[in-house]
Order: sequence, then structure tokens, then C-alpha cells
Amino acid sequence: MSIHVALNHVTHYTYDRLVGLGPQVIRLRPCPHSRTRILSYSLKVGPEKHFINWQQDPQGNYLARLVFPEKTREFRVEVDLVAEMSVINPFDFFLEPHAEKIPFTYAGWERHELQPFLFKLPATPLFQKYLDGIPRAATRSVDFLVALNARLQEDIAYTIRMEPGVQTPEETLKKRSGSCRDSAWLLVQILRHLGLAARFVSGYLIQLTADVKSLDGPSGPEKDFTDLHAWTEVYLPGAGWIGLDPTSGLFAGEGHIPLACTPQPASAAPVTGGIDKCETTFEHHMQVTRVWEAPRVTKPYTDEQWLEIEGLGHQIDETLQKLDVRLTQGGEPTFVAVDDPDGAEWNTDALGPTKRIYAAEIFHRLREYYAPNGLMHFGQGKWYPGEQLPRWSLNCFWRKDGEPIWNSPALYANESVDYGVTAGQAGQFLKRVAQRLGVTDEYVFPAFEDVYYYLWRERRLPGNVDPFDSRVDDELERERLMKVFTQGMTYTVGHTLPIMKNVWNQWQTGPWFLRAERCYLFPGDSAMGYRLPIDSQPWTAKSDYPYVNPPDAETATDPLASHAALRARVGGEREPSVPRMQDRRSGAVPGYGDASGKGRGRPWEKPTETAPGFKESAAWITRLAMCAEPREGKLYIFMPPAEKLDDYLEIVAAVEATADEMRLPVIMEGYEPPSDPRLTHFRVTPDPGVIEVNIHPARNWDQLVDQTTHLYDAAHLSRLTTEKFMVDGRHTGTGGGNHFVLGGATPNDSPFLRRPDLLKSLIAYWHNHPSLSYLFSGLFIGPTSQAPRVDEARNDSLYELEIAFKQIPQPGGNVPPWLVDRILRNLLTDVTGNTHRSEFCIDKLYSPDGPTGRLGLLELRAFEMPPHARMSLTQQLLLRALIARFWEAPYEPARLARWGTELHDRFMLPFYADQDFRDVIEEMQAAGYPFKAEWFAPHFEFRFPKYGDFAVKGIEFELRHALEPWHVMGEEGGAGTTVRYVDSSVERVQVKVRGMAPDRYVLTCNGIPVPLQNTGSNGEFVAGVRYRAWQPPSCLHPTIGVHAPLVFDLVDTWMQRSLGGCQYHVAHPGGRSFDTFPVNAFEAESRRLARFFRFGHTPGRMQVEAPEITAEHPFTLDLRRYNR
Repeated sequence: MSIHVALNHVTHYTYDRLVGLGPQVIRLRPCPHSRTRILSYSLKVGPEKHFINWQQDPQGNYLARLVFPEKTREFRVEVDLVAEMSVINPFDFFLEPHAEKIPFTYAGWERHELQPFLFKLPATPLFQKYLDGIPRAATRSVDFLVALNARLQEDIAYTIRMEPGVQTPEETLKKRSGSCRDSAWLLVQILRHLGLAARFVSGYLIQLTADVKSLDGPSGPEKDFTDLHAWTEVYLPGAGWIGLDPTSGLFAGEGHIPLACTPQPASAAPVTGGIDKCETTFEHHMQVTRVWEAPRVTKPYTDEQWLEIEGLGHQIDETLQKLDVRLTQGGEPTFVAVDDPDGAEWNTDALGPTKRIYAAEIFHRLREYYAPNGLMHFGQGKWYPGEQLPRWSLNCFWRKDGEPIWNSPALYANESVDYGVTAGQAGQFLKRVAQRLGVTDEYVFPAFEDVYYYLWRERRLPGNVDPFDSRVDDELERERLMKVFTQGMTYTVGHTLPIMKNVWNQWQTGPWFLRAERCYLFPGDSAMGYRLPIDSQPWTAKSDYPYVNPPDAETATDPLASHAALRARVGGEREPSVPRMQDRRSGAVPGYGDASGKGRGRPWEKPTETAPGFKESAAWITRLAMCAEPREGKLYIFMPPAEKLDDYLEIVAAVEATADEMRLPVIMEGYEPPSDPRLTHFRVTPDPGVIEVNIHPARNWDQLVDQTTHLYDAAHLSRLTTEKFMVDGRHTGTGGGNHFVLGGATPNDSPFLRRPDLLKSLIAYWHNHPSLSYLFSGLFIGPTSQAPRVDEARNDSLYELEIAFKQIPQPGGNVPPWLVDRILRNLLTDVTGNTHRSEFCIDKLYSPDGPTGRLGLLELRAFEMPPHARMSLTQQLLLRALIARFWEAPYEPARLARWGTELHDRFMLPFYADQDFRDVIEEMQAAGYPFKAEWFAPHFEFRFPKYGDFAVKGIEFELRHALEPWHVMGEEGGAGTTVRYVDSSVERVQVKVRGMAPDRYVLTCNGIPVPLQNTGSNGEFVAGVRYRAWQPPSCLHPTIGVHAPLVFDLVDTWMQRSLGGCQYHVAHPGGRSFDTFPVNAFEAESRRLARFFRFGHTPGRMQVEAPEITAEHPFTLDLRRYNR
């Protein structure tokens, strides 16, 4: 992701008379050891009549010595250079063991050679005082230098000083200010007095404006900037000269281009020389311009490109509206924490100590933006086998009609605040809710931890521990025991109000006839509402049980009552209504005083307070309940399940009114509102290694842009990011995916249920263009991945899929909604038959499992989280365009392509993925959707980063990352179960060669000829190289070692020797073994670039044979086949 910049520097002296210039020495050429790559350099001097000699000073710096034979009225120096601004990690160096801590002593030979850089000025009073304040205890060298550099930056204010020369250290300390020259010279002297060799550096400083503003510190200049600058370099054995910039307090990086590195500032001056006496006018100009920028994910598009993309988005919107497609788009983007890339909760664990805090932060930012008057509901999420506790889910619901659900956000409690709520307040709260709902409050009862269980659990503890420090192996059980025994057996956990709607749409309450004299909760850590002893309620026949049957989402519904009407219903205390008999089998509505005698013996017609007889079906019992639980000083309200959204909203209104009356903020938990098309929502949930945001669907392009952009911005401000890296610096996305969910506002509006051929077109098109499967996916691809293609590892699936496609009706006419699910359900699965783990997931399209599966939604799972919001929007725009295109003209190929092994051979290489994707772009353009291939250049750079290049004899070589499927290994024994690992130890790179004559030259990798394939362009060839990158104890072919480094040679078969080559190191070439993941994209890129050397060919005579091409993988050299 390099940027090429052009630096232009002009120094112009104008004299008031003709003057004679003595020899002038110019030090404005980058040093030979400059780490920033200089692509071109030009020095232009005026007057034009002069003589120039390029020289080097004793330190190896370039000098231009100019002699002017004639007098002149001006002297002008112009420097123009082009530099490659690739990230350099200033901390990527090795230290000799004796230099790992400061102070240290140089070896004798080092001290002798460093003598000029150890020369010290006499220590003056202020200077000596400053030296005495520097700690001399043994400290890691890097930490010591970072602290000293930062301290100097804080102590010495920066000022622009036009006077020539450098202040003495004493003068700088006295003024507490100075130019960059003064701070650099002061640091040089401090380091020398500390026994460290240091030198003064003058050079160019280039600072480019940041694509992303910093959250913690300064973000750098608002505009690209360059100037002459000065800094310090210190010599550390093993590392060499390390640059410190005391002006900024940072180490020198790629923006520091040294021009002269000398023991004294005077010998580093840019221009020196004699001149006749005269009056001089001085002009100075410096400018930096970006001349080329590699596609990068931090700024994927220019403003002009984005205007084009937005314009196409509106065009597609008009087409979708004209065609009456009724498309909505949602998704499940994922994020990781900026500050803890190594934590288990941001790599493998679903839950962790900080994940809930981060989730709450982004949740509140989204809620305040989309639904300030929505319902904040902190509920229970998924519960997977092997996890002790269910995951949490932070949900926000709001009404589509714009009416508020909760009018006062101030009545939502803050999870980080202790309000000191007691059990007594919880009980009083529920009594007021009961009164507002028009039922008696006498059946509110307290709940307790199960004393009998914990007494039994205490008896089972070892005799030499106590319950407060039980030492049991299970950490959660240990905390649970300590909590329960600390609060005591008589501690009231919370209160419960039995409440439900009966068949006559009345609220009813009543006692629970439990076998115990008190309500004892199930042991556990969940909210008390989930731990109520429901199974201890009186028995009832299944035919009499009041099951909660949520209505289907496609059921036609009436408008909801307004918020004002709901608050009016629960606005004050109402007399408890006389409950009616629970006749669930007839429309009769008799009261308890009915004397007709008809049906009086039926169990559902008894008053709710009636005690049940032995083995009598107790159909009249109020079996649902809401709870109020004080937890950590906050009041949690557990919502009961409800069949109708109106009933749920009425309880919410009663809770809000009571919270307002008691001035008691609450947190809502428990059951969510029933699924209803009049309601929309988003939710924030944990997933292994990530936080997942289930974003609400967007109806049009403008809403989609707003939602996606705000989501990324909110995540950034919440210290969440989409950027995650492997230890070697490879960008992986978040690892949690960015699943796109397509459908309609209701199941009846879903384009895929109204036109099943649309889904057929998408599946067929994705299959025939593998780049769509692999360009946007994550690292884990292949037959056993989370989103495999239909044809991966199942040879017969395409044959069966073609038969299924013939069963899908053509457009026009009525199509039963269940048809598409029945036809494709058993084909769109992974190799184990899991319908959720497939590229096209239809388990929420029209599943027979229940209402939550009949939502008319299609989930596209083979999408990884793009680093930038606009990259995500461009992907979604392509999806919208494909749907519009196939709605008008269904895609019906004569036959689905049989890719075979070509799928995991050719299409793993970025060249052929790009070639296939360009076909997609051309077809979209032909269909009237003017997409441009360059809009997806950032996606290719993200998916296939460049490792390096070199050129020799007109032949250009480029090395890029390529894809490699991961395969699941066989089962192994785990902790109480069996586990299966994936083999990620094999990697692949793409080599691309231009300008090579294949009859004479051969490309080899580790001495083995690479089977280059002609791309169709003259002299251009491409191939993949597959190799073992690391050797885990469990992998395919565990006896095959690591193929590192990869040495590429361009071999001249006529001369039988390598003309040149490069080396790609799988691990750090200096032997550094990183224990942590990169903290940001800069460190990640520096790790990648540090592993590539533009030199390192194989020396001596080389005899190579013709490349061996395998039938299964003709585009790939697999080094494992040549293991010796």
C-alpha cells in the first residue's frame, strides 16, 4: 500500500550586484543508507554555467561541489525527487545481548570507530542539572530511548528560528525552546554524556495527512507537508544507527529522509560556501505532491469516484422501484477491539471481560442515532453446546410508524452506575405495575436461592476448604458459591408477578401453588426470570396448557395503539377487574357467578386462586410471570413472553410509568417483543473473537449508505475496528464475517418468495463466476469452511442442482412461498448437511421449523468484513445491481460450469480472480449498470496484498499473496470431548513475470522450475507456489518441513546461471519471533515488507529442467511434492 510522492525543494539567493561565488558544497541528496526508497533524483543548479563534482564526506554522505567560473546575480538550487512511502517500523531491529539494556559499554573496536560521535561538550550548569534528572537504572534500551525522546519533546518547545547555526545545549535549556536543529543537537549531547554514540542528522521530513484520524493523540497535518528538518541518530550495537526525532517525540520513520549524518551540525548544513560581500534576498520553497497511490483500504476511493458510485446507486434504486422488487438489505457486520488484539475474547472466545463494555458503547451510539425513544432490551442470546452460560444480546426495538415505545431515555439505568436498589423497592415496583395493568398486587411474591441445593453443595466440598474459598476447578461455580454464601441463604433475589393475557384479552394474575413454602430458583447465573421453578407449578394437561404461539410475520396486522393511548391505559391505579373463566374451547364469556350450571365442572373455568386437586388439570393457573431483580445496585425488569405486540407494549408502558413515578431507572431484560412487521430492531451480540451487530434492513440506497457509514463511524468512536491481522502482518478482516441479509419488509414482499427464479439466477451466476465467491470471503475457504460453494467437495451436487433448477417455475403467476425452500433446502448445505453453513443460506427464507424461519430472507455468508464502509457499500451496490438485472432478465446458462480441481488451482490466484471479475463488470456494463473495475481495486489489494517486486534485464517480477483452502483434520481427543482442527500451515503465493522470453529464461523457486502459464499478453506469465509456512504438531503430512525462505531465481538457461532473484521469508528474517499481533495497519504492513528482499539469488551454476505440470493443478507448483 505504498504511496509515491514527488518532493520539490527550491533555495534561491538573489544578489544586489554581480558577485563571485566560491566553491559551494550542497548536501541535498539522500544518503546511501536512506531506508526510504528513492525512485528518482534530480539536482538543478543556476546559473547554468558551472562545474559539478559528486563527492562523499568521511561519513559517506553525498556532496555536490560546485564551481562557478563567472560572476552572477543569483544562485538557485532546485531538488526534485520521487520517494516511495512504504511503512517502516522504527522498532524493528536486533540488539546485541550486551546492548539490550542501558547503560552499556561499547566494545573496544566500536569505541575506537565511534570516537567522533562520542565527543562531548563541557557540561554546563543547566545541562548538568538536566543530565542528573535522567534515571540511570538499568532499563531496556528501547524503553529508555522512547522515554528520553518523549521527555525532551515535552521540555523543549518548538519554535521556527531563521538565524544560522545551532544553539548551545545550555542556551536551549535556558530558553526552554528551540528549532529542530537545537533540539537535535541537545539530544546528541545528552546521549554522548550518557556514554552513547550519537550523530546529528539533517534531512527532509515528509508528513502525509492521515486517512483515518487518531483516537488517542495528534492525527498529523491536515495537508501533506514537507520541510528541511533535523533529528538525532544513536548507535546501538546490532541495530546500527537508530533515528530519534526530539521535535515530535517519535522515532524516525519512512518520512525522515537523511541528507547528511555528521558528528557536528556545521558539517550537515544543506548549503555552504563563500561569496563576495553583497545584499542578499533569500527565497525558499518546498512542496510535496502525491504522484501515485496504490489502492488501499484506509482511503479506497477519491471523492470523484465516490460520486460516481453514489450516482449509480440512485440509478439502481430507480430501477428497483420501477420493477417493484421491494428489496431490503440488512446484515451482520462484526468488529474487534482496537486496544487488545491479543486477548482471547478478540480471537477465539465468545465472551470475555471487556466485550460487554465495548458492545454497550456501540449499542448506545446506535440507539441514540436511530431510536432515542425505542425499547432498550438486554436479553439472552444464543446458547451453544459446551458453553456454560448463554450469550447476552443487547437489543433495540422501535416502531416503524415513528411512535415512541419508551418516552424518557433517562429512565434507562446505566450498567456502570450503582443506584442502590433494594429487594423491597423491586417488590413495590411490581405491585405498582400490577395496579396499572388492572390486576391485584397481592400475588407479587419474593424468590430465593435454593437453600437445599447449596447446603447439599456445601456438604460435597472438601473438608479443608470453606464455601467462601472453595478452590473448585470450575471458575464460574467457584464465584457462584462465594456469591451465594456471602449474601446469605435468606437473601431475597427479587420479586415475581404472575401475569398473562387470557383468551378474552384480559390481564390476569394469581398465585403459584408450589410444593415448597417459598419460591426457590434454579441454581445458576442467569437472570431470575430464566430460573423460575416453572416445572413445580401444578400439573395441567397438554390440551389445557397456555402455550405462547407467536403470530406469523406475514399475518396482516392493524395499526398499533399510539404511545399516548398505551400510557393512558396504564396511567393510574385501576380497580382489579373480575377475571373471567378460562374457557379455551368456546366463544362463551360467562362470569364466575353464572348459575346456568352448564360446564361448571370444567377445569379452565375456575378462579385463578383456586387450589388444584390431586391430579387435576390446573388450567386456570397464571403460568407466565415478570420479575424485578436488584442486581449490582440496578433494577432489572424481566419481561414475560407475549403473543401480541400490543400486549407487550402495554407492559412496557406500565413499567415506564412506574419507573417515572418512583424515579427509579430500570434495565429491561427477559423475553423480546414478538416478531412483528410493525417493529424493527438492531442487536449487538458476542461471537467467537468478535462483536456482531445485526443491523436493521435498509429500504433504499440512501438509507443503506447512511446506516453503513454511521455504523463504521460509531464503531471507530467506540474503539472498535474492522482491522485484524495475523502475526505475520496479513490482513484477515475481523474473522467474524459480514453476512449480507436480503429480503423484503414482510415475507409477502420478499423478492425471493415472489420470484424464486431470482434466487436461482444468483446461485447460478455465483457458481459460474468463482471470483464472486473468493474475492470477498475470509481466510477460511474450502469444502469445510463456514460458507462453502455448492460444488466444493461434492461432485454430484451440480447434477442435482440442475435438476432442482428445472423445478423452479418461470416468472409470472402465483408461486407458493414454501416451494423454493422445499426445492433447494437439501442442496444449499455444507458437506455435513448444515443448512446454515452454506454460501447461500436459506434457513430464514421459508423454513417449516417455525415463524422465525419464515421471514423471506436470504443470507449471503461468504463475505468477510471489509475495512472501510465504502468498500462494504460497493459490494452491496453490486448485489443490488445483480438483483435488478436478474429481475428483468433471469440468468439461465445452458449448463453449470464443472470447475473441478481448477477451482482450487486457477481461481486461488489473484490474476485469474481479477480476470473473471472483469467479465462480471463487463456483463454489468452491457446490462446498463456502468460499474468500473477500479472500484474494486481496494478489495483486490485487501484480499491479495503485494509482497514485493524486482526487475532485472527488462524482466519484471511481482510476488503477491494467493488463496489457500483450509482443510479440517480428523477428530482428536479434547477436554471431555473430541475436537477437530484446521490445517492452516500451507500457504500460497502468486508469481507474475513480464517481459520474459520463455525459450531462454526459467523462473525457479528454491531451485525447482515454476510452471508459468501464459496470460495471453506477450511475455507475461503467472503461476502459484504452494509451500509449508510453519509446522504444527497436527497437520497434513507432518513430516514435511517448512519451505523457508522462498528463493526465486530468473535463470538464464543459455548461461546456466541466475541473473537475479529475491527472497520471501515466511518468518522474520532476523529471527524475531513476534508474540503479539500487529496493533495497526502500519505495523502489519511493516512486518510484511520486512520479509521480502529484492536480492538474494542463488549463486553459481544452475542447471534446471523443464517445469513439471500436474494434471490436477497445472497452475501451481506445490513444493511439498519435492520434499526430500
